[in-house]
Amino acid sequence: MRKIFFIVSVLSTIAMSAQELNCRVTVNAEKVGSTNNQVFKTLETALNDFVNRTDWTGQGYQANERINCSMFINVTGYNSGAFAASIQVQSARPIFNSSYSSPVLNFNDRDFNFEYVEFQNLTFNPNSYDSNLISTIAFYCYMMIGMDADTFAPSGGTSYFEIAQDVASIAQQGGAKGWSQSDGMQNRFFLINDMMSSTFEPFRQAMYEYHFLGLDKMATDTKSGKEGVKQALATLNEVSKVRPNAFLTRIFFDAKSDELVGIFSGGPNIPISDVVENLNRLSPLNASKWANIKF
Repeated sequence: MRKIFFIVSVLSTIAMSAQELNCRVTVNAEKVGSTNNQVFKTLETALNDFVNRTDWTGQGYQANERINCSMFINVTGYNSGAFAASIQVQSARPIFNSSYSSPVLNFNDRDFNFEYVEFQNLTFNPNSYDSNLISTIAFYCYMMIGMDADTFAPSGGTSYFEIAQDVASIAQQGGAKGWSQSDGMQNRFFLINDMMSSTFEPFRQAMYEYHFLGLDKMATDTKSGKEGVKQALATLNEVSKVRPNAFLTRIFFDAKSDELVGIFSGGPNIPISDVVENLNRLSPLNASKWANIKF
């Protein structure tokens, strides 16, 4: 289970358990131009309840262990209960001994078409396919929980990724885009398949090194923390040697590029010429950002 270091008040002798996610779900229908927006508001309320009240793991997270995250659903078309949309999924985790939260996942899924009837009951059954709406939301809930767990222990999120993989496999029977390898190279199918592939084990190890052996040390030993982040990038480079510009590598830098500039531009100096060289090799699309890192 995800562990966060925290101080418990002597008076707080009874801890209230909570679900795993502290998620803000937003449904934006500005592009639809409908005069009746009630269905979108109802959907937003239903999804917030669904994501935040579902017990995804059975692990009994404490309230201060919940994963801060968001889902932004941008509706581009609507007709009689049929929605055309995209979904931006973001999550973050707190850094030990600080008020800072580090972004873990930042992914924009452009193939999110679904059907929803106002006041429809949203319930997740891991053994059946009920709708593309439920499957997609559940899939990303498990992806966020799994990626968060990977930052606290090596391969800590495996059990959650296994459920996400099952969700993806079952959802293929619905025929919606995003679940099949024929739907493109950057979709749900490849996201979970790559995460579970032995080829990309260095990615998951790098997530642990970056956060637990890197950022979590920054408050007490900034130099050691920087070295941990540097090592994580070296580990991530093992993926690049096999799969240059891999999907998971791009996902990593979509979340981390700005943070990395900040980490290596201030505080105690460590040798970083090789870091910048590595960053340019791993993510050439962010070369303009890496140029801002101060030696």
